[in-house]
This record gives sequence, structure tokens and C-alpha cells, in this order.
Amino acid sequence: MMLIDPHAHMISRTTDDYEAMAAAGIVALIEPAFWIGQPRTNVGSYLDYLSHIVGFERFRAGHFGIRHYCTIGLNSKEANNEELAEGVMELIPRFALKEGVVAIGEIGYDEQTALEDKYFRLQLELAKKLDLPVMIHTPHRDKKRGTSRSMDVCDEHGLAPSKVVVDHNNEETVRETLERGYWAAFSIYPSTKMGNERMVEILRQFGARQVIVDSACDWGISEPLGVAKTAKLALQKGIPQAEVDLACYRNALEAYGQSGQMKESDWLNPPAIDQRNLYEGNSILRGGREPKIEDAKQPRRSMDDLIIK
Repeated sequence: MMLIDPHAHMISRTTDDYEAMAAAGIVALIEPAFWIGQPRTNVGSYLDYLSHIVGFERFRAGHFGIRHYCTIGLNSKEANNEELAEGVMELIPRFALKEGVVAIGEIGYDEQTALEDKYFRLQLELAKKLDLPVMIHTPHRDKKRGTSRSMDVCDEHGLAPSKVVVDHNNEETVRETLERGYWAAFSIYPSTKMGNERMVEILRQFGARQVIVDSACDWGISEPLGVAKTAKLALQKGIPQAEVDLACYRNALEAYGQSGQMKESDWLNPPAIDQRNLYEGNSILRGGREPKIEDAKQPRRSMDDLIIK
């Protein structure tokens, strides 16, 4: 079983995480642009951050056999800094057109302020103009109202629900999200958001037709193997493999593949790993470590390599 983690903030993670994810069957991941843990003080810091996730992070992931994509957007928390937000909005269109960008996101609401609403709407219009999918961040507080409001605004702007992934769902939001035709994504996050056991029960109750499982791993206490562990538990609990495959692989590919930037062939026939390669003169190797070098003529992956034990 191949797996995709469609929401992972890998700029905050280590090479050990990449190795563990690859070993667990993660063949591709998506890194959404988001808040870095403290407020950014100027537009230049945002420029460097976006440059990192479309550049070096893509390079770093490839050295561990994982295909890296990202989404570009002004996050809801920093939308409340109007001076910063105006500068970032000038950056987003040029980054959204870069290779490997699969959506505008993650965008939406945090405290549901007027400024958050303003920049959410502007970015929805940009997604329409560029014909890109949208990744929505639903608020941690007042989640039900914020989730409904997010979809209402998407409807007002004429976005097709099939082009919008509503993330961080839970038991009180999932039914409405699914009934309105949106992709319902769930972040498997320790002690909050959504746990493995709860996720399996949602799959049992609602099925997997529009459901996407992700880890949302970041700089906090989080689980980079959230997708793999959920897939394993779901199979152990009797969820059919076809349903697990939808929720943990195929739905993410279908949703974000609408960008034209994400294709299954990207990881079925990838370039060979050569950890001697440099990115702007920089190597991932330290202290004389032996590089991993693959023979380009040998197939990278087989289905046996990707089974979750």
C-alpha cells in the first residue's frame, strides 16, 4: 500500500523523519505554507520561507525517496498583520506558478476577523484565476461555525467543492463538509485535532469516498507517521483495504492532482537517489557520512517495500 501525507510541515522536521516516513510507505507529501511558530516581522522573512519550501525542502525530500510538493498562501494568523499581509500578497502569485505547487493554501480562518476574511477571499480569487485547488485551514476555536463559514465563502466565490480541501475536520464538522461535496481532510495529531482511533470510527461511519488523512506534523508535538499508523490501525480494525487506500492515498492524489503538478508517475518512476548532489552548494551530508547512491537502472520501489506491517 502506497501512502501520501498531504499536509506535513517538513521544514520543521528532521532527516530521520524523512527516513521513517519513506520506510512506512510514504511516497509523496505536500508541505503547506503556514505560520512558523512565532510572528514573522517582515515580508523578506516570508520570501525566504516560501523559497525554502519550493526549493531546498523539495531537494531534501528527494534524497530520501519521497516526492515533495507544496501549497502557497498567506496563513490566517498572519493575515491580521495588514502591513505584512499586503506585502505577502504581492509574492504569492509568482510562487504559486512554480514547479511542484499544487494548491493555494493553507488559508481560511483563525480568529475569524475581518482581515482574515479579506485575505481569504482575495486568495480564493487567485486560486480561481490560476485554476488551482485550495487547502483550507479551519479554526481551532469555534470550529463548527468557522468550517461552515469557510465553505459558505467558497460557495460565494464560485469555487467548485471538488477543488477545495477542508482540513482539520472533526466529528462535529465532517457530516456537513461531506454533504456539501467538499473534500474532508483530517489531521492525525497527538492529543488534539484527530486521533487514530477516532479517525477509524469516522471511516467506519462515513466511508472514505471524500475523506483525506494527513499528519499535519510541524514544530510542535506531532506525529510524522500519522498517516501510516492510521492506515495500519484501520486495516487491523477491519476497514476494507480499498477504503484505506482512498483515504490515505488516492483521494489526495485526485484532489491535488487537479493542479497538473502531481502525478503518480512522479514516484513510481523517480530519478535515482544520489546524496552527493548539492543544492546551491549545500549537501545534506555531514561529518564524512557515506552518501546513499542508487543505480538508476534498478527500480526504486516495489509493492513489497511499501506494505505497512
